[in-house]
Order: sequence, then structure tokens, then C-alpha cells
Amino acid sequence: MDKTSIIALLERHDILPTSQRVEIAALMLAEPQHLSADQVLARIRASGEAAVSKATVYNTLGLFAEKGLLREVIVDPNKVFYDSNTRPHHHFYNVDNGSLIDFDAGDCAISHLPEPPPGTVAEGVEVIVRIRQNRPAAAS
Repeated sequence: MDKTSIIALLERHDILPTSQRVEIAALMLAEPQHLSADQVLARIRASGEAAVSKATVYNTLGLFAEKGLLREVIVDPNKVFYDSNTRPHHHFYNVDNGSLIDFDAGDCAISHLPEPPPGTVAEGVEVIVRIRQNRPAAAS
């Protein structure tokens, strides 16, 4: 996406297109990917395109997730990824290398969910399957 398209996209989502937000959107929406805020910060700084603070990156990614441009994927309380794929899908999370791999929502059947508490509605279901390298059993 070029800068003009990114600005128009941000405006359609009621997001003021500051230079930092445009750069973060350009990075995140360039391809399907899962990046942490620290990875986004490092890539933006390495590009030299815009001066951006850590707080700006965190706040912008949170805003993009709130407005539906990105999905927030919380793999544990200390590790959050931002996913540029907003279509319904689930994830494999590799605990050995910290990577996320998408899989189709249709590949995971959930036949029954409990009724949500009174006054609430279910907004969605996210499945994270934790995986690791298969380690051969130790010889006895």
C-alpha cells in the first residue's frame, strides 16, 4: 500500500493519520505477519523513516486493534503479538522460537460454548495451540 492509500484507510477507521501512525500501518499492513510492539519499534527505528517512541508504538498498535485494523493475540500475560490478518482464524504458538502460525478457523470445531454471563454476548473465540519441537524420548 502506498502512503495515500494508508492515510485513506486510517481515515476510514476514524484514525488521525499522523506520520508515526502511517509508518506503523505501512509496516504492519505490508504483508500477513505477527509482530510484537518491540519488533515493530525496532523495524521502524531501523528504517529511519520516522522518529517514534516506544509509547507511541504501543498506543498506536492498541488503537489499530481497537479500530479493527489489527488483531491482538495474547499468547501469555507477558507476550502480545499484533496480527495483520483480521479474518477469522486461530494460531499455533511455537514455544521454542516464539513464532505464530495461522490456521483456518474451520479446521477447529467448537461444538458448544457456555452461555455468557447475564448482560453480555460472546464476541468471538480465539484458539491458541501451543507447540514445540518433538524431542525424542531419552534412551534407557
